[in-house]
Amino acid sequence: MSLRFWRRFIPVILFFGTAASVRAVEPASQPVAELSISDAVVLGIVEGVTEFLPISSTGHLIIANQMLGLESNAPLFDPAGVPLWYKQPSPKYPEGVPLTLKIAADTYAVVIQVGAIAAVVLMYWHQFIQMLFGLFGRSSAGARLLRNVLLAFLPVATVGFFLHDLIDRYLFSVPAVIGALVAGAFLMLWAERWRRANSGLGFSKNEPSDLTVRKAVGIGLAQCLALWPGTSRSMITIVGGYLAGLSPVKAAEFSFLVGLPTLAGAAVYKSFKSGPAMIEVFGWSNVLLGGFVAAISAAVAVKFLVTFLSRNGLALFAFYRLVLAAILTGYYLLSPAF
Repeated sequence: MSLRFWRRFIPVILFFGTAASVRAVEPASQPVAELSISDAVVLGIVEGVTEFLPISSTGHLIIANQMLGLESNAPLFDPAGVPLWYKQPSPKYPEGVPLTLKIAADTYAVVIQVGAIAAVVLMYWHQFIQMLFGLFGRSSAGARLLRNVLLAFLPVATVGFFLHDLIDRYLFSVPAVIGALVAGAFLMLWAERWRRANSGLGFSKNEPSDLTVRKAVGIGLAQCLALWPGTSRSMITIVGGYLAGLSPVKAAEFSFLVGLPTLAGAAVYKSFKSGPAMIEVFGWSNVLLGGFVAAISAAVAVKFLVTFLSRNGLALFAFYRLVLAAILTGYYLLSPAF
């Protein structure tokens, strides 16, 4: 990594380190379930590495939670034996919804995305400055880039908002992840073959700001497929960028930019809906640790992806998905843990 890269990234380290030290001296209630430091580090690495690679962060985090034993649906109780509630009994939920380890772990996986967001914002700050200038009419390219990011974000945000509960209930499972990994792999292989066959069309000259309204909306609609865990938002956006005429590197960069409002929206929504329950279960310190590790690992993964795609394209990631799907299928069939 270059010195310039680490200079940009030092503020993330200072932010999370300072926050962690402040939280350490604040009085806090004892967490009702233990998330070890090693668990927090593992989940942070998985989130940071997989969030922007086309291999599905959600799918990997589901698998990680399974292997770390964070999938229990048993109701949790405080030290005095009083039941803890995710949703208190009400006319809508007469029996209430008990707080479980799985609910807390699923929320944790989304909230620590803030670390990955911070890393990308620092690495691509010049694009954000350009969009800010565009917002105030000082850059036509920045205005077009901002328009395209918003157009690609709005479809998945709308669909995700209305289908969030159904996705949580029916699609957060290892079999669903396996199916999405396989389908996504074949889509990537097809897209890579299509790109190479059409490499003479001048894709390398196009910028994300050059996308038409129709193409930006098309990428946004395609992103809705990534609501299926295991598909990968990054993968779908990169493939959509290919078809819209972007080179692999520019498609990846557009994927990073479009991903930020998507990830931020998901983190805010999940924090509002079940963040207090997650803190009650795990406490603050490991949430901050997971976000810090996610920031570091996301920065490394983004630098790797841009360099790798410029030389090799998507094919290797597709084969990785197929190998992972085969391993998970065997483990799923043989292990009672799943």
